[in-house]
Amino acid sequence: MDRNRRFIVGASIIVAAVAYLVYTGIRETSVYYLTIDELLSRRAEVAGEGLRVAGRVGAKSVQWNPATLDLTFRLANFEDSDGVAVAYNGVLPDMFAEGRDVIVEGTYARDGSFHARTLLTSCPSKYEAEAGAEVAKE
Repeated sequence: MDRNRRFIVGASIIVAAVAYLVYTGIRETSVYYLTIDELLSRRAEVAGEGLRVAGRVGAKSVQWNPATLDLTFRLANFEDSDGVAVAYNGVLPDMFAEGRDVIVEGTYARDGSFHARTLLTSCPSKYEAEAGAEVAKE
């Protein structure tokens, strides 16, 4: 009986450890997705939480230091009228530029700044020909 009891206790510990790892993994990766306008309207209730926020890089707000990989910019709404200061440290995505749509993942601080762990850029949604470009006829 003593051997069966040790087996049951050991199996219970392993099952509990796996369940804890699954729970923490799901909690860490299930980040709620907000637009910048939703974030601005719910500042107090989401402060300190892990968030994923979509917005646009504000005009004349990008400050990039390639030596330290520090990036700061304003994550603005799509009309570029309101926004949040974002601090990010890491490799700058190729498509990152003022006026581009981006998604930042990180935490919103109570002081009104956003500390990003991940910075994603989105490609233009469709191709638009330059004004005055002629279409080649075959």
